[in-house]
Amino acid sequence: MKERLLFYINRIKAGRLQEMWVQTRWIYQYVRRYWLVMIFYTVLGMFSTVVSLFSSMVSRDLVDIITGHQTGMVIQTFCIMIGLGIGNTFLAQISGYASSYLSMKVDAEIKSDIFSKILVTDWESLTNYHTGDLLTRWGSDASNISDGVLSFIPNLVIYIFRFISAFSMVIYYDASFALFAFLGMPVSLILSKTLMNRMVNNNKKSAAMGAKMSGFNQETFSNIQTIKAFDLIRLYVDKLKSYQKEYISMRLSFQRMSMGTSLLLSAVGMMVSYAAYGWGIYRVWSGAISYGTMTMFLSLSGTLTGTLHNLTSLVPTAISLTTSAGRLMDIVEMPREDYSQEDEVNAFLKKYRDQGIGLQVTEVDYTYMTGTEVFSHASLEAYPHEIVALVGPSGEGKTTMIRVILSLMRTQGGQAAVCGGRKNEAWTEKLPLTPSTRKLFSYVPQGNTMFSGTIAENMRNVKQDATDAEIVEALKMACAWDFVERLPDGIDSEIKERGGGFSEGQAQRLSIARAILRKSPLLLLDEATSALDVATERKVLRNIMQDSYPRTCIVTTHRPTVLEACTRVYAIRDKKCVLLKNEEIDEMVRGF
Repeated sequence: MKERLLFYINRIKAGRLQEMWVQTRWIYQYVRRYWLVMIFYTVLGMFSTVVSLFSSMVSRDLVDIITGHQTGMVIQTFCIMIGLGIGNTFLAQISGYASSYLSMKVDAEIKSDIFSKILVTDWESLTNYHTGDLLTRWGSDASNISDGVLSFIPNLVIYIFRFISAFSMVIYYDASFALFAFLGMPVSLILSKTLMNRMVNNNKKSAAMGAKMSGFNQETFSNIQTIKAFDLIRLYVDKLKSYQKEYISMRLSFQRMSMGTSLLLSAVGMMVSYAAYGWGIYRVWSGAISYGTMTMFLSLSGTLTGTLHNLTSLVPTAISLTTSAGRLMDIVEMPREDYSQEDEVNAFLKKYRDQGIGLQVTEVDYTYMTGTEVFSHASLEAYPHEIVALVGPSGEGKTTMIRVILSLMRTQGGQAAVCGGRKNEAWTEKLPLTPSTRKLFSYVPQGNTMFSGTIAENMRNVKQDATDAEIVEALKMACAWDFVERLPDGIDSEIKERGGGFSEGQAQRLSIARAILRKSPLLLLDEATSALDVATERKVLRNIMQDSYPRTCIVTTHRPTVLEACTRVYAIRDKKCVLLKNEEIDEMVRGF
C-alpha cells in the first residue's frame, strides 16, 4: 500500500501539478513585496465572510420575530441587518480598491522586469521568437497574471475559510443539513479533473494563436506600403479572416465544452438547493426547527454550494495564470548576456580614448544554430583614423561579422578583441569582445532605424547631454545639415514612425549623424550609405576620415565606389576575410 501511494505521489510531482507549482512560485516572486496588501485583502475577505454569516443569524432572528417563534425588537433587529449590509458593501469597495492597487503594481512590476530581461537576453536565442509573440507574452500574459494573482492564493484562503465557517454553523445548529453541502462535491471534483487537461491544452493553443495573429497584424501594419504596392490588400484581408475563423472555431469548441460542464454543475446545484429546501420544510413541519432557522440554513446551504463552485472555478484561473507564467518563463530563462566587464571596459575607454582604440579579429569560427558554417579561421584588423571595408556577395557573412564584433553572436573559436596602446604595429593591451564592450561602438545598421520623435530627441538618445551645437556639427559631418537646416523647426522637426517624413537617403544620413554624435572609438556602418548617391557617400566617408577624433571605422558595402576611400578592404571568401590588393580593388571599382 505504501509503495503504491509513493508511486502516485511521484507521478504527481513529475507531472502537471509540479510544473504548476514551479510556475506559481515564479509568479509570487513579483508579489512578495506586496504581501501586506495581500494579507489585508485576505483579512478583508475573511471579515466579510464573518459579517455575511452574522447577517444570516440576524435574518433568522428577524424571521422568527415576525412569525412569532421568538419575541424581540423588530426595528432594532432590522436596523442591525441594514447596518451589516452597508458594512459588507463598504468592505467590498475597500477590497476592490486593494485588488486594483495590487493588480496595477504587479502588472507594472512584471512588465518592467520582463522588458529589461528581454533586452539583455542572448540575441540569437531571442530571434527564435516572432516580434508579435514577444509582444503578446510581454503584454497579454503579464496582464493575465496581474489581473488574476488575487484570484489564486488569497481567494483560495478566503473560500476555504468561508466554507469551514458556514459548515461549522450548519453543524452547530443542525448537522443533517451539512449532508446537502457535499452532494454536489463528487461531480465537481470529477469535472474539475476532466476540465484541467483540456484547459491546459486550450490555453496553450489560444495563446499561440493570439501570438500568431499579433505577429500577423504587426507585420502587416509595418509593411503596409509593400502590401499596397503589390496590390496584396485582398490577400491579407483573406489571411486575417482565415486566422480569425481558426481562432473562433477553437474558442467556440472550448466554449461548448465549458457550457455543457456549467449546465451540469448548475443542474447539480439546483438539485442540492431543492433537496435542502425540501428537507427544511420537513424539519419545520416536524417542529425540529423554526422558520427563521430554516431560512438561515437555506442561506448557508447556498453559501456552501456557491463556495464549492468558487473553489472549483479556481482551477481554470490557476491553469490560466500558470500557463501565462510558463510562456514568460520560456523567455526570461533563456541565456543572458554577460555585462560583468563594465568596470574593465570603462577603465579601458578612459585610458585609450584620446589615442584611439583598434580592433583585432583573429582566426574566428562561427556557425549558426542551424548548423550552417559562416566563418572558419576568419581574421581582420582595423586601426584609429582608418576606414576598413568588408565586401562580398549578399549572404556571405558581412552583417554576421558586424554582429560578431558587437557580441550579438558568440563565436565558437578564435579571438576578437578591442586593442589599445598601439606601438610599432603591436598592441600593448587587449580586451576581449563582450556585451560590455558595446559602449565602445557606434552602429548604423541596414534599413531605417530612426525612432518617432524629433531629430534632436533621436540624436540625444545616444548622448543625453548633447548640445544643439554638437548635434548640428554631427549633422554636418553626415551631410544631413543641408536638408535639416531648411526644415521649419530645424533639429526640433518631427520624425514619424520608421523614419516617416524623410527619404531613405535622408534617414540614413540622420542615422550616421546620430552614430557620429556618440563619439565612440569604433564606428560600424553596415550598408549604411546604400541609399546615398556616390558623391554624398564619398563626402560622408571623407568627413569621417578627416575628423580629428581618433575613430576606427568599419563599413560593409556592395558598392565598390566606396573602396577608394578605404584604408584596407577585406573580401569574404570561402568563409574567411581575405585582404585585397590594390589591383583587385581597382578592378572592382572599374567593373562597377
